[in-house]
Amino acid sequence: MAVKKSAEGGKAEVEAYLARVPEPARTTLEKVRAMIRAAAPKDATEAISYGIPSFHYKGALVWYAAFKKHCSFFPMDLSLLDEFAEELKKHKTSKGTIQFPVDKPLSKALVSRIVKSRVTLNEVKASK
Repeated sequence: MAVKKSAEGGKAEVEAYLARVPEPARTTLEKVRAMIRAAAPKDATEAISYGIPSFHYKGALVWYAAFKKHCSFFPMDLSLLDEFAEELKKHKTSKGTIQFPVDKPLSKALVSRIVKSRVTLNEVKASK
């Protein structure tokens, strides 16, 4: 049986992950994290899932991570890559991932719109 972690425990795990990320990717991910937090419902929680930071609200919401040559944002729903295709033209996308430079976060407007779309999708799924 899985043990549910506290919201504070998840937040601490994410902060430990970010502390290990080299600059400039750390600052970039901290900005993305703040954008996600601002767009997500107040009761959304953070955790490390599959080794990377994630937000949860009525299920998995979004994930984000740093890699050697890029950062990634995972919207958790492939249909969103199509929905936001015009805005994503300047970014590399593949298999549910939006990649961006280690020194330049995604736009706040894009992150906010994707997070809000994910919230809506999770709420609909939870109400069924």
